[in-house]
Amino acid sequence: MAKPKIVMAGAGNVATHIAPAISFSGIGEVVQVYSWHIESAVALAAKIPGAKAVNAPAEIADDADIYLISVSDDAIASVVSALPKRDALYLHTSGSVGMEALAGLSERYGVFYPLQTFSKGVELDVRSVPLFVEGSSAAVEDQIREFASGLFGRVYHADSMTRKKMHISAVFACNFTNHLWSIAEELLRRDNLPFDVLRPLLVETLRKAFVNSPSASQTGPAARGDRRVIDGHLELLDGNEKEIYKLLSESIMASGGKG
Repeated sequence: MAKPKIVMAGAGNVATHIAPAISFSGIGEVVQVYSWHIESAVALAAKIPGAKAVNAPAEIADDADIYLISVSDDAIASVVSALPKRDALYLHTSGSVGMEALAGLSERYGVFYPLQTFSKGVELDVRSVPLFVEGSSAAVEDQIREFASGLFGRVYHADSMTRKKMHISAVFACNFTNHLWSIAEELLRRDNLPFDVLRPLLVETLRKAFVNSPSASQTGPAARGDRRVIDGHLELLDGNEKEIYKLLSESIMASGGKG
C-alpha cells in the first residue's frame, strides 16, 4: 500500500502514541485527528506534522485511505456512526470488540490491536509492541499487515475470541497488578516510605516469571501455607485491602502454592 492518508478517530492514550508513531515511521500520513473533545484533538494534532484537529462529524475528511478508530469500547459505535462511508479501510484498536462493529462502513475493515498499556506523557517505543490484526477477508488482512509491518516488529493474526482472552489475561497481568501496586504504595506511604523501596523486588519478580514461569516462581506466606503470618497480616488490614489480601491468599493456597 502506498503511503496512505489516515484519519485518527480518537485522541486518548492509545491514539496519542500510535498516531505520531505512524506519522514519523513514514508508513502513513495522519491528516486529521477527530475527537469530540477539541482540546484533546488539538493537543494530539500538534504532535503530527500536517495533521488537523476536528471535532464535528461534518469536518471529517471523506477522502482518507484509512480510518483508525482508537476510543473506548463503549464509544466505538458512536464514532462509527459519525464516519463517512466509502471504499476505505476501517480499523479499530480494541481487544474486546469484534471487527463486525465496522461492517456497515465498507467491505474492507478489521482490527489493529496493540497489546500494551499506554499513558499520555509516558514515552514508549511502539516498535517493540506486539500487534494483533484481523481482516474482513484474507486480502484485507494482508493489507493491514503490509501497512503495520513498517512500524510494528511483530504482527500476528488473532480472531475476536482470541483477542478477548488475551485482553482478559492483560487485565490480570497489568491492570490488576498495577492496582495491587497502588495498594502497596498506600501502605508504604502510611509509614512515610517511598514506593521505590519495592523496585528491586518487583524487578526480580518479573525476571523470574520469564526465566522460569509465574507459577514456578510463586513465593510468600500463602505459597508456604503459613497461616500464622497470613492471620497476622490480616489483623493489620481492613476494608478492601483486607478482603483482597484474603482472597488472593486463598487462591494461591488453593492452587497448591503456585501463582
